[in-house]
Amino acid sequence: MTAPSKTVYVACEAWLKSCERNQLERSTMKAYRSHARVHIEPKIGHLLLTELKRSDVRDFKDSLIDRGVSQAQVKKIMVSDNKRVEVPTKDEIRTIIEKAPDSHRAMFVTAIFTGMRISELRGLSWAGVDFDRGTIKVFQRADEYCVIGDPKSRAGVREIPMSPTVLKTLREWQLSSKPNELNLVFPNGVGKVQNYSNIYNRVFKPMLVSNGIVNEAGEAKFGIHALRHAAASLFIEQGWNPKKIQTLLGHASITMTMDTYGHLFENAEEDVAMFEKLERDLLAA
Repeated sequence: MTAPSKTVYVACEAWLKSCERNQLERSTMKAYRSHARVHIEPKIGHLLLTELKRSDVRDFKDSLIDRGVSQAQVKKIMVSDNKRVEVPTKDEIRTIIEKAPDSHRAMFVTAIFTGMRISELRGLSWAGVDFDRGTIKVFQRADEYCVIGDPKSRAGVREIPMSPTVLKTLREWQLSSKPNELNLVFPNGVGKVQNYSNIYNRVFKPMLVSNGIVNEAGEAKFGIHALRHAAASLFIEQGWNPKKIQTLLGHASITMTMDTYGHLFENAEEDVAMFEKLERDLLAA
């Protein structure tokens, strides 16, 4: 007997529960719930998935525009979060390292060589930096409200080796920075948690624009999360296996790692060589 088809509403609610289980950022969950409950479910929630047609989706998109929803917001509502990430080139990564202002260079260098989330860097404590062992232990993070709490998931609690550059940079940063009550590695000017939007709008975005790392419209080409993508691309280029990369990035599952960065593991020349070897081994028998 064929199982009855789910409605768009049921599918939306199941998807939101899945996002909650994966412990997505509070701000991300807030946006997703809004997309589902304010826009999607009231308009097409009653439709069965098996009966959903292209014309229904097109009409839904048109209705958003007719209601005055901005093009940018329409795109966020219509497109899933599994789009292919845009990774900075090596030249762009080197430029960020070289041109980062002194106030945030240590933070950006640490992000590029460890793959830590910006929330983890904003909440990073000196208690987690072990210069003797050359490791950083991630055990807390700062959310969008600058509240210190646990990592996104159990997998978020992890230990990351420091490259020589990170170790040297953090040693120098510790010597030049003032102690603060929260023992934060990267506090703001008054020793509190840095605000994400301040880092992006006052530091990261201007740095990209002033150094020509821009899109066709002349706007900053990347968000700060691109530093994490840069780290992942460097890990993959070194030939590290996906499971190790999952652990370093603190992903809750290998599926999350492959969904986000699977395309970076692709190597057309290597694939051809593999099939050539497969053929040789078979025919030589």
